Amino acid sequence: MADLYVDWQEYHRTIEQLAIAIHESGWQFNQILCLARGGLRVGDILSRLFNQPLAILAVSSYGGVNHQERGRITFARDLTMTTATLGSHVLLVDDLVDSGLSLQKTLRWLEVKYGFAVEEVRTAVLWYKAASCIRPDYYVHYLPDNPWIHQPFERYEQLTAADLAQTLTPCP
Repeated sequence: MADLYVDWQEYHRTIEQLAIAIHESGWQFNQILCLARGGLRVGDILSRLFNQPLAILAVSSYGGVNHQERGRITFARDLTMTTATLGSHVLLVDDLVDSGLSLQKTLRWLEVKYGFAVEEVRTAVLWYKAASCIRPDYYVHYLPDNPWIHQPFERYEQLTAADLAQTLTPCP
């Protein structure tokens, strides 16, 4: 199984392909909820393209060396959003579905915390791995070999601000 390397151009093109798939489905939603950190960029772009409010739920499940070790899933206490309430038709967005546990547990978390307000939730990711226990409603790439995906922003997980200060020339 070879790793999958994605550059910025491919990353953004994949988000645009996801937007088209959602649009062509005809489903009407009134809120985008992204899982941070991986779903932040995806959620931001979809929020702009569909002109829908963005809510953010911080979820952490990876750590260890190069952030490639799956650990316990930790949720923020609540959502961050600029609307008074969560929408009734929510598009739940992340960058990928690996094991599927984060997405599955987020759906349960939403039901417990916001089930009174939410009528329907659909899920959208860029990459859907075969190993996942859940199939997203919308995805761009199905990955039957479950490769590790190297996204373009990963380089910042290996750097510090001090590293950048040593390598970049300050602006005049």
